[in-house]
Amino acid sequence: MTIRHLRIFIEVAKTGKMSIAAQRLFISQPTVSQAIRELEDHYNRKLFDRLSKKLYITSFGKELFTYATQIVEQFDNLEKKMNDNLHIEHLRIGASVTVGTCLLSKIIKEFHSVAPRVSTYAYVNNTAMVERKLLKSELDIAIVEGDIHSQDLVTIPVIDDYLVLLCNNNHLLLNKEKITLYDLENQRFAMREDGSGTREFFEQILHKYKIHIKLAYEASSTDTIRRAILDDNCLSLLSIHTFEEDIINGKIHIIKTDLNTLKRSFKLVYHKDKIMTPSIITLKDILKKYKTSDFMKNLLVKK
Repeated sequence: MTIRHLRIFIEVAKTGKMSIAAQRLFISQPTVSQAIRELEDHYNRKLFDRLSKKLYITSFGKELFTYATQIVEQFDNLEKKMNDNLHIEHLRIGASVTVGTCLLSKIIKEFHSVAPRVSTYAYVNNTAMVERKLLKSELDIAIVEGDIHSQDLVTIPVIDDYLVLLCNNNHLLLNKEKITLYDLENQRFAMREDGSGTREFFEQILHKYKIHIKLAYEASSTDTIRRAILDDNCLSLLSIHTFEEDIINGKIHIIKTDLNTLKRSFKLVYHKDKIMTPSIITLKDILKKYKTSDFMKNLLVKK
């Protein structure tokens, strides 16, 4: 029993004549007769009583008609939906928290202006979580600040970034003429969570120079870290992109140390076996415009 059988049965039930059903379906009358016979054999029940060359639907036939019309309608809706989707490309984009907070919405907005028919989904988490999603094929492509560890993933540097030491207007280190890494000893810090590329980078530096800090806040939310800097006099090492407006407005300051400036790159990441679809190629082209920020370079020079 197939959808074709049900379509033929529905048309016969509506018209009451196999000849008319055949005409409407653009098939021969023997084909209609065979389909009805096969349905009756399948269910081992009569669908029509044949009296004086007329067809009268049976009670079983009426019950089948109710279900058949629903099934055929659902099937037609399914076909339409799936065929419509064939013309819509879907792109699943991952981003680490810094990228997601500072740049992702701008990048996706520009992407939609170039490729309006592409449907996008964005996932923002720390680099480690984004890496797992890529390996499980739950994301097509990602932009992250942290290190990628799997050899199955391709990483391409795409956007310049700078890690800077940040504080509020009242921090004692702000007005100190010369600051070294060792001035960070026992200072209170607000840091990103485990799995964050920014935190991993900073911890490598602390370990290298044997510097111990006090971890006062640990958060995946940059807003929590922002409040810790502004309200609780904490230090933090983050991307210069993270609190751009606060730096411009003088609420948060960059402390110059022998740690500054630490240049790194946000990286485009995808699986080595990933097919480069038109949407992925378009995204790669858009990211070229974000490679350098003259404003951020100038800001670093002035500080």
